[in-house]
Amino acid sequence: MRAIAIDDYGAPPRLRDLPVPGPGAGEVLVRVRASSVNGFDLAVAGGYLKGMMEHRFPVVLGKDFAGIVEAAGPGAASLRPGEAVFGVVTKPVLGDGAFGESVTNPQAYTARVPAGLDLAVAGALGLAGTAALNAVDAIDPQPGETVLVSGATGGVGAFAVQLAAARGAHVIATAQPGEDEDYLRGLGARDTVDYTGDLPAAVAALRPDGIHAMVHLAGDGLELAELLVAGGRIASTLGLGADQIEGRAVQATAVMALPGTQTLERLAADVAAGKLTVPVQRTYPLEEVPQAFADFAAGTRGKLAISI
Repeated sequence: MRAIAIDDYGAPPRLRDLPVPGPGAGEVLVRVRASSVNGFDLAVAGGYLKGMMEHRFPVVLGKDFAGIVEAAGPGAASLRPGEAVFGVVTKPVLGDGAFGESVTNPQAYTARVPAGLDLAVAGALGLAGTAALNAVDAIDPQPGETVLVSGATGGVGAFAVQLAAARGAHVIATAQPGEDEDYLRGLGARDTVDYTGDLPAAVAALRPDGIHAMVHLAGDGLELAELLVAGGRIASTLGLGADQIEGRAVQATAVMALPGTQTLERLAADVAAGKLTVPVQRTYPLEEVPQAFADFAAGTRGKLAISI
């Protein structure tokens, strides 16, 4: 099969011809049709997870996938060959990945694609959507509360803005003036603040009495935590947790995306029902994954999808 892989820590990703993997116990083999770029992929490609996770080279990159089940391993009885599925490659070691024509994945991190949801869209939903949903669930915004989404223009941020707004929160999103601002308002942000200036001052000008909660995806979390009212909540994908804010009258949760089947089904149902938009900005063929990485690193709105 064709796949984008690295041969060593920090080695440049390149198109390889590799054997088709076989599903292990509890796994399904999926013929991949679509995927997308996530920050995790760039971290693996850059060698930044050396010593943190076992690597079995060649490491095929890519976390998100959508495609058709081709085979099921022992104990994977809930998903059948021929079914359309999507999910996030979730294994204790790095080796298998979604930037290839086939991938194996535990069925516990795989879900059926509901009617009305295209594979191309499902392939850009899993990891970023899960991270956003886990973060918004952690802060549990109530109707009328003010929520700051810091790092709103990326894939996770775009989902977080929508999810918080859908719960009735007044969302303030970080964005540069112009297209980014218009984009986020279109997703449900009520206000935007320019993160290239004095971000805390800009938020304080809008809410001098403080904000109730924050989804922390970028910026100085400790500095932004000063904007919270007593009892305010932070959900951070950057590792900011209770130990860093000890002594402050706020709650902090370090979020790790947990893309279990029920979470994936919940997200997919919202997309299929038109309640959640998957903000794909551009789609690249498999062989152009290195260019997609470069574009992602340069900054982009929403998701960069991969067609396989």
